[in-house]
Amino acid sequence: MRELPRPSLDVSLDALSNKYRRRLLSALLEHNPQDDGDTQIPADVTIEDEDVENLKIQMTHTHLPKLADAGFIEWDRETNQVRKGPRFEEIRPLVQLIHNHRDELPDGWL
Repeated sequence: MRELPRPSLDVSLDALSNKYRRRLLSALLEHNPQDDGDTQIPADVTIEDEDVENLKIQMTHTHLPKLADAGFIEWDRETNQVRKGPRFEEIRPLVQLIHNHRDELPDGWL
């Protein structure tokens, strides 16, 4: 496994700049796939009225690779399994802050 550089604040904020990435990282706060063996993408990443097929394409080609490259998640492209990555703990404080204050944030932030 290659050594990942420590993510800068810019990399962390860029990872959090998209609502789907925020939702996925937030879902991983409460759901630790490494503990229970369930590593599928959490269902609460999507919203009922969104185009699911378009979201799958965006997740596969943009969002999951970005989070995996930063080391925030581990993603198996063949099985589409996601789990916390080796750098997840480094973004956890920012994700936790957003998650803890989600009721105070404008609609669509999480």
